[in-house]
Amino acid sequence: MLAVGYFSVVILVGWSKGLVAEMIGNGTGILTGQLQVHAADYQPDKSVHATIGGREGTDVAALVNAVRADPAIEAATPRVYGGGLVSTGSATAAAVFLGVDPELEPQVSRIMGALERGRHPRRGANELLIGAEMARSLGAEPGDTVVVVAPAVDGSLGNDLFVVSGIYSTGLADLDRTFALIPIDALQFLMALEPTRIHEIAASVPDPWQAAEAAERLSAVLEGAGFAVGVESWATLRPEMVEYAQLSQAFQWILLFIVFGMAIFGVANTMLMATFERRYEFALLLALGATPGVIVRSVLWEAMALGALALAAGAAITFPVMVWWHRVPLDLSWLFGDFTMLGALMRPVIRIEYPWLMTVQAAVALFLTAALAAVYPAIRAARIPPADTLAGR
Repeated sequence: MLAVGYFSVVILVGWSKGLVAEMIGNGTGILTGQLQVHAADYQPDKSVHATIGGREGTDVAALVNAVRADPAIEAATPRVYGGGLVSTGSATAAAVFLGVDPELEPQVSRIMGALERGRHPRRGANELLIGAEMARSLGAEPGDTVVVVAPAVDGSLGNDLFVVSGIYSTGLADLDRTFALIPIDALQFLMALEPTRIHEIAASVPDPWQAAEAAERLSAVLEGAGFAVGVESWATLRPEMVEYAQLSQAFQWILLFIVFGMAIFGVANTMLMATFERRYEFALLLALGATPGVIVRSVLWEAMALGALALAAGAAITFPVMVWWHRVPLDLSWLFGDFTMLGALMRPVIRIEYPWLMTVQAAVALFLTAALAAVYPAIRAARIPPADTLAGR
């Protein structure tokens, strides 16, 4: 029971960590990024006028390089946001325009990697990449010409002809219906923004849990370099994901308590039977002068030996299964398709992450379970009346 309990806790916690990692990876990796740099007054209104550096703008290349200089940052890219309409003449769709650097953006997000057909837009060209849902509502295909209308920062109404270079599909219907990707310089021209004016620097951090620390460090560095910006990690941008991760962690302790709480009764029953079968042995030891403490320690040490054997057996089963399951995740796509969770695309793949801390915590819980389960049997064994027991009474 202890070995199976150890196996169950470690594998289930590893699966839970895999689910959280999948959610955070998709929730931040498809578009958001693990870290964002904005003008100090950009959030929460996200006004198109609130560009980094104000009306004068900033040295975009220097800012991107400063962000990338942080040891936790893997890549960084500038972005410009706008809103407006995309029209094919017969149909019109509301859109959020995202101005991207076609070379840097794929290093930070996976949205351009979700290309379904066509190609990526080229820098400097009036081309855009639209989602599958938007393409369906517009009846647009790669190579079609569309009219793009967006309010400019100077009060005018920017409008121009763009060519649909490609269509992407992330599996998130709202995102595929809403976002249209345009080369950053083309969107800046459409919205009357100078090349020095951008809304955001998005950055990727290989380990999402290091993003908050990197944001604090980067904020101090950029402020010292004269950039008036605000730096936020995904934990601030997507607090619901943090709450789910904390809930999952709390569930791990509940699982540990339930599994070993059930196992303690089985171990206690085993130890009670073992001490009952050896009552003549204990009685003889007491008759020969052994103290009750010696009997208690003997039973407890046997329980510890039982725990050690259980841990060895549990580890021998758990670790090979965990390594195999981590390298070869169980794919259930044949049973049901992708689904969304907290705005993140979840694949029907059961992946195990290595819960190294829980392997130690579960081992400690295993020995505590064995010890606690042996306390009552040990006391019972120490209180055996030697004379009556040896006499068969």
